[in-house]
Parts: sequence; C-alpha cells; structure tokens
Amino acid sequence: MASTSTNIDASTQPAPAVETGRLLVSLPLLANGELHATLANLAAAFPERTILVATPSSLEGSASPAPDTLHLLAYTPTAASAISWILTAADYVNAFRLAEENQATACLLLGAESQSIAPEALRALAESVLHADADLAIAHYDTGLRELLVNSGILYPVSRALFAARPRFPLAIDLALSLRMAGKLAATAQKFISLNQNDALIWPVAEAASVNYTIAEIEIGPRTMPQPAASDLNSLLAQIAGSLFAEVDAKAAFWQRARGTQPARLFPLSALPAEAADITPMLDAFRLAYTNLHGIWSLVLPPNSLLGLKRLSIMPAESFHMPDNLWARIVYDFILAYRLRTINRGHLLGALTPLYLAWVASHLVLVRSGTAPEKHIQDLAAAFETDKPYLVSRWRWPDRFNP
Repeated sequence: MASTSTNIDASTQPAPAVETGRLLVSLPLLANGELHATLANLAAAFPERTILVATPSSLEGSASPAPDTLHLLAYTPTAASAISWILTAADYVNAFRLAEENQATACLLLGAESQSIAPEALRALAESVLHADADLAIAHYDTGLRELLVNSGILYPVSRALFAARPRFPLAIDLALSLRMAGKLAATAQKFISLNQNDALIWPVAEAASVNYTIAEIEIGPRTMPQPAASDLNSLLAQIAGSLFAEVDAKAAFWQRARGTQPARLFPLSALPAEAADITPMLDAFRLAYTNLHGIWSLVLPPNSLLGLKRLSIMPAESFHMPDNLWARIVYDFILAYRLRTINRGHLLGALTPLYLAWVASHLVLVRSGTAPEKHIQDLAAAFETDKPYLVSRWRWPDRFNP
C-alpha cells in the first residue's frame, strides 16, 4: 500500500505541524468503485474540514471527481504493499512522510475494503486522536463467529497479558495515529525496510504500550474484512504468529515488569447464532499431527502439556475441550521456543498449526453448547494473564521445566 523513501531517526520527536487538527487519510490501492465509495464516506464524515487523502489509485477518466473537501495526494505503492491485506512497514513510513510534508497533525490509516466503513466510524476513529488525548486509536469490529479467530485465540490474549493493553483486534486493519505515534511506528518500520522487508508486520499496540502512549479502542460496527492472498493456513499463521513472537522477544524487558492491565471498555455483544461448523477436518488434522509431530512437540512442551494433548487426542468430537490454561501454556512455550530457536523456526510455526486447529475446534464446540463466543475469548485472555508468571519464569530460567 505504500512507498518508502525516508530514513527516520527514532531518537527525535516529529516537529509539530503548523495547522492544528489537520488530518491525513492514507488509503490502500482500491478499485475505482471502492475508491469513490470510500471518498464519499470520508466527505460525509468530515463535512466541515478539508481532508488530505493519500491514495495510489487514480480518478483519471472517472465521471465522478473527488468531493471538494478532499485534497488527493498520489503515491506509488511498493509491489508487496499493493496487494497486502494488512498494514505493513511500508505503509507506516509512507504515512508519516506524507504527514510531515503536508503538515498534518494526525493520520487515519485504512485497510483494504475501506469502502465498507461507515462515515460515523471514520469520524470517531479520527477524532479520538484529533480532539482527545489518544495517540493510537484501534478499530473494534463486529465480527462473525468464525472470523478473525487467529486474533481471538492468539493475538488478543497475548497482547493483553504481556503488553497490558486491551484492544480486541491488536493487528491493525484500520487505525488513527497522533503525529508522534506515526513517527514512532515509522521509526520501527524503517528498521525492517532497511533489511528490504517492506511487507513486515508492525504491532502498534505493543509500540504504544512500550512508551506509555495512550491507546483508545473505537467501535466501528460491521466491516467487510480483507482476505489474505494466501489461502494456506500454515503460511498465514507462520507469518502472523512469527511476527508476534519476534515482537514479544524484542520487548521482553518491557513486558516482564509487573504491571496491571488498562481498564476494559465494554462493547455490546453480537447476538450470533451457534453455527453448525464441521470440526471433523480440524480434529483429524490434530490427531494426525499428534502421531507425526509428537517428537517435535516434545522438544517444545513440558510433560504436563504433552499429557493434556494425549487426553485431547482420544477425546470424542462432541465433548472435545481444550482447557484455557493448557492453550495459554502451549502458546507461551512456543514463544519461548521461538526465542531459544529450540528447533528451526519454520518447523516450529508449522507445528503450531494443528494445535491451533484443536483450539478452534474446542472453541466452536463450547459455543455450540451455549457459551457466548465473546465470553469464552475474554475468559481465555484472563487465563493468559493468570499464567503470565509461567512465561516469565521460563523466559528467565528456560531449563527449569525440562524433563
């Protein structure tokens, strides 16, 4: 979605913009109809001000010009960012560069399918950093039962437990940034770009928490979720979990310090029906992996966790249940193995996939039995918080729990 060109010194603070409250909106590459719909929503969201809109998409030859209150800025996306389903390192560098060049005081970064975001949601995201005290505003989505389960099962509980921040969707699709937050993210992103990793994932929640910047969470209702180009769960989970595990490793000095969690903001729970999902393929994959990957798992997991997996491997589908504390310890032990390079990281992340499928199957069985999906996710996050001392102990003394 973005080009890269500037080097950013993380030790310097961005210069204040001349015009107070000027907003830059950064858009991904959108088809013509999607672009027009997004621009119309932006104009409706901010009828009283002129908005800078950075877009790689062109309106040339279009019968519908951009609304008068929108000033379009063209940029050239990198090859990786042009097809990305998530914000990447290049996007953050590009947004900060354009904000500085155009004296903006805040940035609104939108992901693919941005035309599905309502004007009032766009306004709420932007105003949280323009007129409130937030440096980072993260969107809170109204999702379906089987959407964003990697987020629910791994990203959210790990971010909440370790970084003491509660945004429900910590891997950004849409977010608003103060100028200093944009500079902080761009400085982090520049390190990846210097290694030619323009498509690297950046974790805004962790970056903000580590420097004590204020984080807000804004309800934006339903949104069409962009779909990754890769349909292979192994590759997708390896990319996302690997990036998160690397972030945990990089910020170990921060999250190991004792701290509480920010107060929770309550959002209305969706009245979702209990879908009759077929969990048989997930359980088949887990049981096959229990036979084929047991040797790898035994290098990563302590005996108690392996015993828990043995019980799961013979559990009938209708009562299949992975305890929350077992899943928390599995994820924590994989984070530790990632840090220690216990085995090849690619093999490690591949060995996580069938365990994740077992957690998804357990979650769906629990929901089918009448438990509200969001209640289970919050209970799971609480289990990760409770077991944080386990990770801290293993991080400091990794051999203590070995057989």
